[in-house]
Amino acid sequence: MSLTAQIAKHLRDVYFGGNWTSVNLRQSLADVTWQQATAKVHSFNTIAVLVYHLGYYVSAVTKVLQGGPLDAHDKYSFDCPPIRSQEDWEKLLERTWTDAENFAQLIGQLPDSRLEEPFTDGKYGNYYRNLCGIIEHIHYHLGQIVLIKKLLSQEDVN
Repeated sequence: MSLTAQIAKHLRDVYFGGNWTSVNLRQSLADVTWQQATAKVHSFNTIAVLVYHLGYYVSAVTKVLQGGPLDAHDKYSFDCPPIRSQEDWEKLLERTWTDAENFAQLIGQLPDSRLEEPFTDGKYGNYYRNLCGIIEHIHYHLGQIVLIKKLLSQEDVN
């Protein structure tokens, strides 16, 4: 298996299951209602905002893999559109799953030699660093989502 195919698999695993940690985004979000997704816990970002945030960067890097420019700004990465219904929440999730699969397919199509090339600008490092960084970023926020869910379930009990 090529290295890019392994990276694509690693991305799919964190989204859809099969990774080393046995925790994935789809399963972790499967039972989250729109009210839970938008519930504020302490000063943390909401689950919906975190899901949007992950998708923001996946979308930006997808555009680069499609030949476009890198057009992402941290200050916009948490600007989740309002989630006012279960339908809104499900639309965000469906877009998340579709974008993740499209991104994984594009990664898998890259030749391994591309991984060593600068990612749009040398200051961002190479493709390998950025693709693996996206996956690390997803794992990081997945941990936050799982903890927020636990806090929300404790609030329901108390």
